[in-house]
Amino acid sequence: MINIVLFGKPGAGKGTQAEFLKEKYSLTHISTGDLFRYNIKNNTPLGLEAKSYIDRGSLVPDAVTIKMLEDEAAKHPDTKGFLFDGFPRNIAQADALEQFLESKGWSTTATIALEADDEVLVQRILERGKTSGRADDNDESAIRNRYVVYGNETAPLIDYYKQKGKFHPVDGIGSIAEITTRLSNVIDSL
Repeated sequence: MINIVLFGKPGAGKGTQAEFLKEKYSLTHISTGDLFRYNIKNNTPLGLEAKSYIDRGSLVPDAVTIKMLEDEAAKHPDTKGFLFDGFPRNIAQADALEQFLESKGWSTTATIALEADDEVLVQRILERGKTSGRADDNDESAIRNRYVVYGNETAPLIDYYKQKGKFHPVDGIGSIAEITTRLSNVIDSL
């Protein structure tokens, strides 16, 4: 079983690359953003709980996010592996993911980080904002704030996974095909 954590700053191309990787390696793609949207749209108990935090402008607690992820993973007992996109976002979530995987007899195979300069990423997101419908994709100060949050909360995962020997940085600048090839080379070498 291959379990990949795909992360990088907002705009690094995680969602785009996840589409290619899930097909190529027959992985089950779990995106926390998609999980939130599904659970909220369908008024599930977890969705209602998450919405109550979002509506107050608060972050959804790790416990709610983790439970959504565990519930989704449980729906795919025969998968060849998972591609986690947007999760974990902090050390507590990484620990919870490891514990969950271990409870199933699985483990994280690798964490692959798409790396790119902030200025390039800001321009990517502003361009994406022209069609995404997301208000925060059109507000440069909001975009830059997302990088501050990433630096404070998510960047510590680099050391977390390096200590486990599972961290693999990949250059996230270039054509979609070039980046897909770089990611595939890492996965094929595992």
